[in-house]
Amino acid sequence: MTANETGGAEHVQWGDGTRCVHAGEPTPAAGMPFRAGPVLAATYHLGVDGDIPEDFYGRAANPTWRALETAIGELDGGHCVLFPSGMSAIATLARLVLRPGDTVVLPSDGYYLARKHIASGMSALDLDVREVPTPGEWSAEVLAGARLVLLETPSNPGMDVCDIAAIAARAHAHGALVAVDNTTATPLGQQPLRLGADVSLASDTKALAGHSDVVLGHVSTADAELADRLRAARTESGAIPGPFEVWLAHRGLGTLDLRLERQARNAAALHRVLAEHPGVRGVRWPGAPGDPAHPVAARQMRRFGGVLCFELPSVAAVSAFTSASRLLASATSFGGLHTTVDRRAQWGDPVPAGLVRLSAGCEDTDDLVADVRVALAAALSTG
Repeated sequence: MTANETGGAEHVQWGDGTRCVHAGEPTPAAGMPFRAGPVLAATYHLGVDGDIPEDFYGRAANPTWRALETAIGELDGGHCVLFPSGMSAIATLARLVLRPGDTVVLPSDGYYLARKHIASGMSALDLDVREVPTPGEWSAEVLAGARLVLLETPSNPGMDVCDIAAIAARAHAHGALVAVDNTTATPLGQQPLRLGADVSLASDTKALAGHSDVVLGHVSTADAELADRLRAARTESGAIPGPFEVWLAHRGLGTLDLRLERQARNAAALHRVLAEHPGVRGVRWPGAPGDPAHPVAARQMRRFGGVLCFELPSVAAVSAFTSASRLLASATSFGGLHTTVDRRAQWGDPVPAGLVRLSAGCEDTDDLVADVRVALAAALSTG
């Protein structure tokens, strides 16, 4: 995506690590820092007359936003607009494109708050909300008349996958806008815009920022007009990200390639341990060749991430599993440096009480495997 000229003629396609390190950086200049610090200003100097500058008020624009939007846009392959959270990104897109009586198609196994917001938070629009399991039949009947189709692949927490290109083609035939929640995959793992989606959005709180210290989200689209409308909606609603949080996320983005590589390696090792254990059921990770989602995932994903899920026999077993570990933190969210486990039923996901979403962190693989073996022994001796 990002090219560089060598000798004035040759164009070089940078690898993922290079793009992450250099994305959104200013043109190098002697005496200037590699990347400017966050711009915290709310008020900017204006001229008495003439054109209004790009930065004139803190709710409308900020150079720190633009730096990260440029970086993520380069990775996503589109125009990026930042929001203060992933839910803000989803809610703003939905509010912008949906009108009273419109039809929305959602994954029934996707992020529960996205489904809740569109089904009940936007009830004044009297929307026709249709839900389909991620690996289910995204048929012409389901898609007929839809204004917005929101996919989430791999799904959270079930780790199922759907064929973005195929569904986008069908949805476009019915005149629908196709948006993909790309949080789990990240721009390095999957590029929905290049697979035919109109919008790629994510909670950058997760792997993109990657250090469990930022709440942030974004929407990317190849449609410059839609991006402008999203920016205008952000300004008008006041749903703006904090410059310091944006700066932290840009700093975290620089190591995304390195972190994803270690997290995926850890996920693969933990998948083997979990899948071989007789007391564990329903282990899912799209990167495993035997996983039901793997054939589609292997076609459309550039790499597999660090998130997997599995089921323990009971709530007590999950509690014992976490308590016996020295490395696993019980926490919601995912994609950070630390390995975390989250019992998803407690948040309202329609899943078994003992289903665990595990986000592999960046610990040493051998240490993590040994720790999980001990935790499993404790969990499966409970009750």
